[in-house]
Amino acid sequence: MDIELRHARIVVTISKAGSISRGASELNLPQPSLTAQLKRIERAVGGDLFVRSRNGVTPTLLGERLIPLFGDLVRRADEIIAQASCATAGRLRLGNTEWTPPALGDALQEVLPGTTVATETLPPAAAVAGVRRGALSVALVPGLVLLSGPAADMADPALGSTVVVREPVWLALPARGDRSGGAWVRYSQHHWLHAVEERLLDRLGRAGPGSVVHQVSTQREAMTWVRDRGAAALATPSGATADVRLRPLPDTELVEMLLVWRRGAVTEETLRRLVDAVRAYYCAYARTVPGYWEWLVGHRAELPELQPFLGPSPDPQNLGAEPVSVWSATRQ
Repeated sequence: MDIELRHARIVVTISKAGSISRGASELNLPQPSLTAQLKRIERAVGGDLFVRSRNGVTPTLLGERLIPLFGDLVRRADEIIAQASCATAGRLRLGNTEWTPPALGDALQEVLPGTTVATETLPPAAAVAGVRRGALSVALVPGLVLLSGPAADMADPALGSTVVVREPVWLALPARGDRSGGAWVRYSQHHWLHAVEERLLDRLGRAGPGSVVHQVSTQREAMTWVRDRGAAALATPSGATADVRLRPLPDTELVEMLLVWRRGAVTEETLRRLVDAVRAYYCAYARTVPGYWEWLVGHRAELPELQPFLGPSPDPQNLGAEPVSVWSATRQ
């Protein structure tokens, strides 16, 4: 195995954190994944870099020689990234899953005066890859992508991420209350919602709906089938359109939407402004979806990232729509 920059970042992070568990937390990685990566790095350099104990890790003799060199490599790489960022200063490229509403683009532009904000719609994995190679400044992607990607992607300490919003998966039905008759639109296995859809349908006690009329590759395509064919589909509120109606589901899942960036390529102030702008936009959008704003306020304890934007605690008498059975709702 060749030593790469991401390996140097792993070693330096573990050394500074003082333990593998704290290093995993700092890198947003599962501890077993980080442990496996470290073992591969140690095999590549010919020996253990750390002595493990219940109190954490301490460098071995080999580690005392190599860890400072790894640190130099990381610092020089960060300098290169910073210099490259200066060359493109005044422009921020954001990759987004599904699509970026023009109003969100305007909101991002407003909080970054003097910077040209350009957005691009990409599949989640492609957006993360774009950030990694520097083609994109940041990306908004579902957290499922990072958790289900190759081990090399999961253990890439060059990437930073934070949860921007978490939103539920609900049931989308025709706006006019037409009966779906059991007709169902499902997501293709390549769509990031496919795994969530499988789990929810299994949890609700059926392997699948009675009649799958189409498989889609985007949520907007699914909403077109709901509207024009009178079918049912699962969707996140931000993936739905105004011409369908959404119903909450019992025991649903919250999908994390992450902001992903390459460490050293975007300033902390820029990241803070982007995150706050997306959260504020999301809450403004939630007010336009019947019943959704009340649901958010009623579930504020589960959504700590949105609490500053949700206002006072809710009136217990007005917490939004009650969850419905997915199967009874498709046949109303």
